[in-house]
Amino acid sequence: MAHVTFKGNPMTLPGTEVKVGDKAPDFKVLANDLSEVTLADSKGKVRLISVVPSLDTGVCSTQTNKFNSEAASMGDNVEILTISNDLPFAQKRWCGANEVDAVRTLSDHRDLSFGEAYGVTMKELRLLARSIFVVDANDIVTYVEYVPEGTDHPDYEKAIEAVKQAASN
Repeated sequence: MAHVTFKGNPMTLPGTEVKVGDKAPDFKVLANDLSEVTLADSKGKVRLISVVPSLDTGVCSTQTNKFNSEAASMGDNVEILTISNDLPFAQKRWCGANEVDAVRTLSDHRDLSFGEAYGVTMKELRLLARSIFVVDANDIVTYVEYVPEGTDHPDYEKAIEAVKQAASN
């Protein structure tokens, strides 16, 4: 199990820690139009899964905007998913207000399916722990970062490099 804190407080992350080389666990989350989305829906593409506690906070907003601005350089075979427990309506509003159109925001609020499958649900807050996963076109996890302190930024450059490497294979 990964160990993370949020504002210095230790968080409990039920579930299994995902590691490089693992087959990516499937999940069921909601798109902004309330349709269900699974990992299989983007099969054959490289997926950058950016996990944030809430889009309406500074670091989460920066993280999502960063990947949105980098999307064009990642190629057509890459899909960027940002997953949080924000309601789909709030995600849609946030994307419109921030002109985010290259990242697909998805909500795990209903079932915590993603959070449990990837071991990122902070039990004490019912929010997702900041993390990054890169999944290749064959559904193998090629990069993982569980950010140790939830209010810190992930390593953007390493994540982007991992996506580019997976896309070139």
